[in-house]
Amino acid sequence: MIALQTTMNALEPTGDAGREYHAPVLPQEVLQAFAPVAGKCIVDCTLGGGGHTELLLGAGARVIGIDQDPEAIAHASARLAQRVASGGKFEAIHSSFGDVPEVLARMGLVGVDGFLLDLGVSSHQLDTPERGFSFQKQGPLDMRMNPGALVTAADLVNTASAEQLERMFREYGEEPQARRIAQKLVKERLVRPFKRTLELADAVEAVSPRRGRTHPATRVFQALRIAVNRELDVLEQTLESLGHLLLAGGRLAVITFHSLEDRIVKQSFQRRATPTLDRPEWPAPRANPECIFRKVTSKPLIATEVEQRANARSRSAKLRVVERLPGGPHALGAARHASTAR
Repeated sequence: MIALQTTMNALEPTGDAGREYHAPVLPQEVLQAFAPVAGKCIVDCTLGGGGHTELLLGAGARVIGIDQDPEAIAHASARLAQRVASGGKFEAIHSSFGDVPEVLARMGLVGVDGFLLDLGVSSHQLDTPERGFSFQKQGPLDMRMNPGALVTAADLVNTASAEQLERMFREYGEEPQARRIAQKLVKERLVRPFKRTLELADAVEAVSPRRGRTHPATRVFQALRIAVNRELDVLEQTLESLGHLLLAGGRLAVITFHSLEDRIVKQSFQRRATPTLDRPEWPAPRANPECIFRKVTSKPLIATEVEQRANARSRSAKLRVVERLPGGPHALGAARHASTAR
């Protein structure tokens, strides 16, 4: 642990490069999960501000950073330019983590040593009013993580039926007032379509007055963001595909921030890390054909009290890790080493 902490201290972002984005959560736990060394290739599927990638690069690994937000790609590339100039092997690719199989195929890679997913919205996105993720400041009702995507939050609020909005708020936001809020929005948009974040927040608060510290629009904004970016659908599809792109012994680590994400990850890992299946009608247990993982974390890892005090975002973070069992893609061979040498 002392050596690991020394490594982390040496990798603190310099200047202002790291301050525009949130600090990486669970940094020590992520490093321990991957044990990055020279020769390992790890894909940071949610590059964001590049904090986790910087730690992995500093330990000697090659990192492929993927993000659908072009601002994140530009920021992380600038942040890591000095480390790349000094020999760090890093490539930034503008794409969704749902497209990782295609990205690796284009790069000639048939397997890697690790995948990291740090889910949710970044502090930078929340703090940028023009992106429309937050009701703290006035901004367009957007919420697209990829600004090139077609559907915005305003499109959903102004065109979805009351029933569709209710289901969205209930399933993605776990909002108890989903029906009343949906009916309120449908009624108000007939007079004036919703275009700005504070307009929506005020309408929600009129139905569900503030109680305590949590703003009543929090769950509605979460639900819209998830729907706009198809976050849960893409997560489920991605978890299915990434396991088969891991080398034997490679690891998949996922950081979640709310129960909906964590439930999907937990169930996916459980289903694919259970060696045998048993049913009452079977004479004996049977091998699980989907079992390709071993659980590294029996329970999710959470931030220490020290980290939670220093980084509020880490308070809701949970890290789950699985390892690929033997029988993964062994044909990486020359393709990986040739690509690493470039």
